[in-house]
Amino acid sequence: QEALETIDPLVRQALESAVARVKDYHQQQLRAFGNGADWEYTDSEGNRLGQVVRGMQRVGLYAPGGKAAYPSTVYMTAIPAKVAGVKEVVLAVPTPGGELNETLLAAARLCDIDRVFTIGGAQAIAALAYGTQTIPRVDKIVGPGNVYVAKAKEQVYGDVGIDMVAGPSEVVIVADSSARADWLAVDLLAQAEHDEMAQAILISEDAGLLNAVEKEIQDRLEEMPRKEIARESLGKRGALIKVCAREEALKVVNKIAPEHLELAIDNPSAVIDEVKHAGAIFLGSHSAEVVGDYTAGPSHVLPTSGASRFASPLGAYDFLVKTSVIECSMTGSVILSRDAAIIASEEGLYAHVESAKSRV
Repeated sequence: QEALETIDPLVRQALESAVARVKDYHQQQLRAFGNGADWEYTDSEGNRLGQVVRGMQRVGLYAPGGKAAYPSTVYMTAIPAKVAGVKEVVLAVPTPGGELNETLLAAARLCDIDRVFTIGGAQAIAALAYGTQTIPRVDKIVGPGNVYVAKAKEQVYGDVGIDMVAGPSEVVIVADSSARADWLAVDLLAQAEHDEMAQAILISEDAGLLNAVEKEIQDRLEEMPRKEIARESLGKRGALIKVCAREEALKVVNKIAPEHLELAIDNPSAVIDEVKHAGAIFLGSHSAEVVGDYTAGPSHVLPTSGASRFASPLGAYDFLVKTSVIECSMTGSVILSRDAAIIASEEGLYAHVESAKSRV
């Protein structure tokens, strides 16, 4: 609360606006998925079937604090949990040199996070997964981190839930001649400055555009405070790819299955159905990936390293647990049990057969 009251008023206003937008998005999301509410129906034999839906009891968030502190990660993980009705949300954040980031703390206050622990790395994941004398055991751990955090989450999965095993951040941009080279260059640099393993790729049919973007990158790179990180990222994992047709570009996109995809082309909505794999899609040149990082609404915790083939963005639905409810009528019990006994007999499970037959 003190952090929230003492940070720069412009920073506070931006945080409050971002928090409100992310909360609104996830409330809309929950309504679209049935409002996170219990549901049931009665079948023709009088059996009552459905689910009860509950927010988890306690969730642990991890916010990186090594090369940079990320207040945005706080609200991008906490708000979906709070909207889903999680009873207690705790945050682990590393404090290099013992310094707490005031903006991060202010974001935690705006999200009504219950407890904050100054611990980072694999040991933070272990503490959240198994509990210590001071840190409570949680039901699920979410949030990005470095390779040690990712591998730790992978190891504790099964004892505790996790959102995903995230790799380095990545963006793929498909652009045509309608796109601005300077905008494309800064979008690629924005990705590259995350860390040395970040991936920034531009795909276009327009060789002139690719050359112009390359020049813009070289001109702007020297101005960046994190230029060494960005230079290594672009040198090792960046690419400018010339294709012969848009169809070829989309094939490359679907093969990469990127975390972020920018479609900086005319009429991007016309090709959205052809994109089979992407964590988040940004339609048109005005939709910069950076707004997805901070203010648009959807969580910026997204599947990486091709995982968008089978995984989805973090959302309110990730913090709901659903329990099946079955209540048999007398008539329904006879019908269901009779068939169950036949199937159980085929599986050679004696007691299952007797349990079902007893109701018949």
